[in-house]
Amino acid sequence: MNFEDEKDYIMRLIKETVRILFSLMFGKQYVSVKQEIRNKCEISGKKLEDLFAMIDKGNINEAEDILLTGIDYSSKNDVAAAALIYQYLSEKDEDFLSQNNYSKEEVADGMKQLARRAGYGDIVSMLEI
Repeated sequence: MNFEDEKDYIMRLIKETVRILFSLMFGKQYVSVKQEIRNKCEISGKKLEDLFAMIDKGNINEAEDILLTGIDYSSKNDVAAAALIYQYLSEKDEDFLSQNNYSKEEVADGMKQLARRAGYGDIVSMLEI
């Protein structure tokens, strides 16, 4: 497996983790996360789209700080929003992440921590993110 394949593999694992997490949390099968779910999500009073915009501007660490300081791990909506943030980050290319002091490994680590703290650590173990 070359370096690029490894990064794509991380992205696929994160997407699969998000899909399984949503299915478990909301009690129905998700093939993909629909736009209406994305629109409902917010953390610390910030809409998910605002956090995506911060990420797009290169303010990844600031967006993650807002996420981590505002998340209620017992709230399905907060966990869903955080999972979508990490999925969004996993879709960014390595150059963008590197230019903004972030990496695919940090995305995977963030997703692992999220799943564990929300009580879904078995998903991480099963998928070996």
